[in-house]
Amino acid sequence: MTDTTIFHNPACGTSRNVLALIRNSGVEPTVVEYLKTPLSRERLLALLAQLGLPVRAVLRKKGTPYEELGLDNPALSDDALIDAIVAHPILLERPIVITPLGAKLCRPSEAVLDILPHPQQGAFAKEDGEKVVNAQGRRIMP
Repeated sequence: MTDTTIFHNPACGTSRNVLALIRNSGVEPTVVEYLKTPLSRERLLALLAQLGLPVRAVLRKKGTPYEELGLDNPALSDDALIDAIVAHPILLERPIVITPLGAKLCRPSEAVLDILPHPQQGAFAKEDGEKVVNAQGRRIMP
């Protein structure tokens, strides 16, 4: 059993980079492919509480039915937005990671380094070649 969970979409490069960074710290996380196993309303509410974010902060616009559902309407309640995410899991921004140090929406992918309890075990570069961690396991700052 692991104490690190990632809400993951394997089709997303950012999500794949975050998963690889978690593994580069020596941890094999619990991977929740939320498009295959959507979150219940209760689990989504608990996740939002852990993140400390409003529901609008986790709404994904790109590549989703966001516009066609009219979710940009400021008059929509949080309950309506939560219902939309439950009905259309693709609306949940990703990746979201939970560790003993907290929960975070990890965009950009190196944001996960702020909540990983174990240091990086070696160099890491994103899929696009951008170097994020050096050979000593230290974060490379831009």
